[in-house]
Amino acid sequence: MSAALPSPMSRQTSHSSKRQKTDHEQDDDGIPIPEVTDLDYVNLTTHADTFGIDPVPISWAHPDPLVRGPVICTVRHFNQRNAIGAHSGSYCIYSGLALAAGKLSPDYVPNLKLTSPVCKIGPHPSWNDPKKIASIDPFGHLTTEAYGAYLDKGFDIRPTIAVTKAHIDLPECREAIRTGRLKPDGKILKPSGQSIVTKAAIEPVWYLPEIARRFGCTESHLRQSIFRMTNGMYPELITRPDIKIFLPPIGGLVSTLLIFIVDTCM
Repeated sequence: MSAALPSPMSRQTSHSSKRQKTDHEQDDDGIPIPEVTDLDYVNLTTHADTFGIDPVPISWAHPDPLVRGPVICTVRHFNQRNAIGAHSGSYCIYSGLALAAGKLSPDYVPNLKLTSPVCKIGPHPSWNDPKKIASIDPFGHLTTEAYGAYLDKGFDIRPTIAVTKAHIDLPECREAIRTGRLKPDGKILKPSGQSIVTKAAIEPVWYLPEIARRFGCTESHLRQSIFRMTNGMYPELITRPDIKIFLPPIGGLVSTLLIFIVDTCM
């Protein structure tokens, strides 16, 4: 007599780590207990009402980053993810290739030390208005500063904005210096034509309710349209209406913003 196969529910919950505390239970600091996923099981999708699913709460546009909550879209915390998609956009496929080739450990977590922004950016009032900020995470460059307690506790949270300094050489600036339209000040614009800028590499983070509003459709229709036109790449757009954050695979790895400023505070 053959052994009975495990039920679909037991198979779905078998991939997760053993829970030591109940859902939403947390320490006195208000931060949930991280659950580390066992990657020996592949689940095609998740559902909000499935046992064990317990996404870290996120309150988009709240001015306090701890109350707003971190964007968690890594494979390490399967049950606690609060975003659909994957980091690095379309380049996330290379993580899969590295894993398949045995060159990347499935337990890999990046060291975020020395990744703080080189200059202070914000906060600004627009960060607290969901109708103004809907396609990036305004706290995406402050992972170690705003969510250090989460990192110390064992959460794998990735930055979505990297801020650094850069020297760029624009032909338009050299031409403007030559014709006298621009005068080098030595701080932002060098006599050589080089410009000293603050550079921000930005990974898109969509707040779906506001994205839908901007396109004049319902959130449900937006989710269905993206799901259909990506050949079902992201089934959680349909099965997880409780998750409002989406990291879309667009624009290569990142978009780059060059900021010309005099001081180091924006």
